[in-house]
Amino acid sequence: MSGRDVVVTGLGLVSCAGEGLQAHLEALSSGAGPRTDAETFAPYPVHPAPALSLDGQIPKKSDQRQMEAWQRLGVYAAGLALDSAGVKGDAAFKADLHLVVAAGGGERDYAVDGAILTGLRDASDPGAYLNERLQNDLRPTLFLAQLSNLLAGNIAIVHGVTGASRTFMGEEAAGIDALRIAQARIASNQIDAMLVGGSYSAERPDVMVIHEMGGFLRKPDYRPVFEREAGSGAGFILGSCAAFLVLEAADSAAARGARALARIGPVASDRTRREPGSVGASLAELWARAGIARPGAVLSGATGVAPITQEERAALARLAPGAPVTALGDVIGHGLEVTAPFGAALAAGLVAERGLPEIAVTAVGHRRGEGVVRVFGA
Repeated sequence: MSGRDVVVTGLGLVSCAGEGLQAHLEALSSGAGPRTDAETFAPYPVHPAPALSLDGQIPKKSDQRQMEAWQRLGVYAAGLALDSAGVKGDAAFKADLHLVVAAGGGERDYAVDGAILTGLRDASDPGAYLNERLQNDLRPTLFLAQLSNLLAGNIAIVHGVTGASRTFMGEEAAGIDALRIAQARIASNQIDAMLVGGSYSAERPDVMVIHEMGGFLRKPDYRPVFEREAGSGAGFILGSCAAFLVLEAADSAAARGARALARIGPVASDRTRREPGSVGASLAELWARAGIARPGAVLSGATGVAPITQEERAALARLAPGAPVTALGDVIGHGLEVTAPFGAALAAGLVAERGLPEIAVTAVGHRRGEGVVRVFGA
């Protein structure tokens, strides 16, 4: 079902490349690779957040103080998107604007984590000890980490976006589904406009522990995503980043005189079993469902994890012969939930500013979940 045309009217981007569309287009064109900090969390490199003048998008110091880094990045990027769409000061528009956020659990309580891990070493009954500590040491939010839906709440508070909101969790697949739901609701005439995106703070020891336990982190230095060899050289490098898009029905955007940067087609998603050949087969099916014909470029959310990244590269060579393929990780690093929204936003910017007629965006999760987005001229 196609329904109404859905257009992108606002973009908000923040990453190690800087803030705003132009900074990211320049980073994409330079091919220099992302800014990398290989020392703070050595042997694990990270692509750090840029220095931001938070007052520009989060005016109240009290709001800034009560947010952790991931929320500040997301609220800031959401403000950039609203500015870009020309609706930052339009209270009536924002009152009807619905919000879809893709986010994981926020920063953890390191003191509690450390105490629990230390105590587990000598506990005579580790299970009982863990249950007791979780019952007594939890935050009032009943979670050791900040709740993922706090980002949506802070966007509502700071920017006055007071329509209904939804928060999706689930790593890369969450970002794809956030886009899929937002696009589908507008296309099916359920709503006229949505703010969709996510944020991720990579500069946290807890996420390094989590992903190293799974063997997913690249070390000890940066290397282009498609050149990361199997073994210790494979894997992703986390990047602090945020991306939000204002999506609108084309007719509604035209009625208020908004510039349509690009159109976004129905988002195709899958959750295939990870077996040899499954990623390539999934991408081929999603390619057709997304209606991609001959893209002028591909923005790949490939993680660098073996062997799925190599499988994706081979599939893209068949699906888009001759089209240049750029790994998003070679521009901003890997932001998990943010991957698909960031790829779609950067693709919209390329269509609007560089005149590319059609761009395919992929997001293949490091464990599960695949998605394809078609972004094309408005």
